[in-house]
Amino acid sequence: MKFAEGQPFSDPEAAASKLIELAKNIEAVQDGRIHIEKINAPFLSKSGCKATGPEFGIGIRYAIKRGWLEVHESGTYVRLVSPGDNLMSP
Repeated sequence: MKFAEGQPFSDPEAAASKLIELAKNIEAVQDGRIHIEKINAPFLSKSGCKATGPEFGIGIRYAIKRGWLEVHESGTYVRLVSPGDNLMSP
């Protein structure tokens, strides 16, 4: 009997942590902006994290709430709030 694998990114903190990890590895463009699709694609891809859209959403919202990310009003960019700091500290 096969059981479905757990959803590791259904936990908001786990999803946000992975998104921050992905964002840290992307070269920012003007003014520290990171195109959202550059973290969205590897997070959702079958060869990447294999997460779902709702998991991406809860991760982004959690990261914003914790002050780790800012999202541009257009929704096309994110910015690490303090790239040199330990963003995962409480």
